Amino acid sequence: MKKVGFLGLGIMGKAMATNLIKAGFEVTVWNRNAKKTTELVVLGATQGSTPKEVAASCDITFAMVSDPAAALVICQGPDGVAAGIGEGRGYIDMSTVDDSTSQTIADTITKAGGRFLEAPVSGTKKPAEDGTLIILAAGDQSLYEEALPAFNVMGKMSPFLGEVGQGASMKLVVNMMMGGMLSIFSEGMSLGQKAGLDGEQILDVIAAGAIANPMFAGKGAMLLAEDYTTSFPLKHMQKDMRLAVALGDKLNLSLPSAATANEAFKQAKKAGFSDEDIAAVYKTVN
Repeated sequence: MKKVGFLGLGIMGKAMATNLIKAGFEVTVWNRNAKKTTELVVLGATQGSTPKEVAASCDITFAMVSDPAAALVICQGPDGVAAGIGEGRGYIDMSTVDDSTSQTIADTITKAGGRFLEAPVSGTKKPAEDGTLIILAAGDQSLYEEALPAFNVMGKMSPFLGEVGQGASMKLVVNMMMGGMLSIFSEGMSLGQKAGLDGEQILDVIAAGAIANPMFAGKGAMLLAEDYTTSFPLKHMQKDMRLAVALGDKLNLSLPSAATANEAFKQAKKAGFSDEDIAAVYKTVN
């Protein structure tokens, strides 16, 4: 498998597609805003005109778009992936969506004769650029096995999690925890500095203890520098928190901490920080 398609060239998709091109895959790219394909075409990619055309011309087509609505749009309709997938070709949606959206896409693709795999990723801009994402795959196992060479270029770990929906659920669990951690971290950093503590010393103490982790180190440096350059847009984290809370509702599971963190991200969106990095949630409590 060397001929692949890639739909969606945002912060994550562009980096992932670039790594596939550099690894020697024959890549056809498409983006709703066609200007975003230019840089990849210069690197050697072919520009596709519609998701349908890309899916019809490639062995496996990958997608990385912003939310469930966008994921459905590029799959369905006369110019969608399902219209071009044909018998036996594969479609791998790497977007973060809820399990029911993923199942709808799976049903649409399989009815059209194709094979489907959901494969949302854990990681932000830097891991996408470095090819060190964690890829959470579920669905058609034969497609998973065929896609492993591409997964190995884009990520450092790609477990197979079983039936469609399991990859989506794993991603929501991971991002729910991340959002909750970042929310309380922001409150702690704000509280400490309001109490007269030095921000760098707070980070040093955290780094030496049991709650040390790469996110606190990286995002802590960002908020002290007041640099919210986007690697993971805040609006997407709020979407993931919302989907996680909704999954809890569906399973009759109370998630009070996640629901509270979701409100913090909603407040940050309302304050105008949607397109800034997730670290900008700090600005709502600072």
